[in-house]
Amino acid sequence: QVQLVESGGGLVQPGGSLRLSCAASGSIFSSYTMWWYRQAPGKQREWVAAIHSDGTTYYADSIKGRFTISRDNAKNTVYLQMNSLKPEDTAVYYCDASLQGLRIRSYWGQGTQVTVSS
Repeated sequence: QVQLVESGGGLVQPGGSLRLSCAASGSIFSSYTMWWYRQAPGKQREWVAAIHSDGTTYYADSIKGRFTISRDNAKNTVYLQMNSLKPEDTAVYYCDASLQGLRIRSYWGQGTQVTVSS
């Protein structure tokens, strides 16, 4: 089964930046739509950004203009560049993948913790 491993989280001050990575196994990564989600303490998981196999990107309004999703198909990796971070961006960030509209996994990985605090 395809594995997705998130990394790059950490503690950052408000206004700072982080780049998250999600490395995927498998040989058809380039065909996947890749997604980033996040879940803050006591809140439901929410969608953050997505990138289709053709490179088209989509963003949640809450992060638009501050976050950038990208992919490197040669490395089977999707990234989330996060700039101008705010305390409300504090959450566990998860990546996910879909193919032809269906999630490729039925579970979520461990995610990577992002904490924005002074």
